[in-house]
Amino acid sequence: MASHARTRHRHRRRVPRGLTRAGLALTVAGAALAAAGAAPAGAARGHESELDVQAAGKALGDALQHSLAGGVGPVKSLKLDPLAGTSADPLTNKIGTQVADFKPLTTGIVTDPIARGGALEDLPLTGTAVGLLPG
Repeated sequence: MASHARTRHRHRRRVPRGLTRAGLALTVAGAALAAAGAAPAGAARGHESELDVQAAGKALGDALQHSLAGGVGPVKSLKLDPLAGTSADPLTNKIGTQVADFKPLTTGIVTDPIARGGALEDLPLTGTAVGLLPG
């Protein structure tokens, strides 16, 4: 049978676990916000107290923090260069130059942290910003 005559089966792509957790966190946050929005209406009728609204807000914050930590934490320590430490790693090649008496300049400043198997949290510029994320 010719290859163009075969039926093509579409394979479902799997959703990454971190993306699933982030979606779940947003769903929980939306449900909690909807509950918090309905609480003041009930409080006007005398059914809810301000303490219950504060407790719901704290629970929402805790749930969101826990969900983000589970979804973002592994991404922060994920190895960026899968070829790091192998002989086929293209980031180990460095280009450099020196002009007159100035200090030599190479691409190693940028590529060394990644070529050594560094993660997002190990990079010089993004490491401090990533440190602010939960996880």
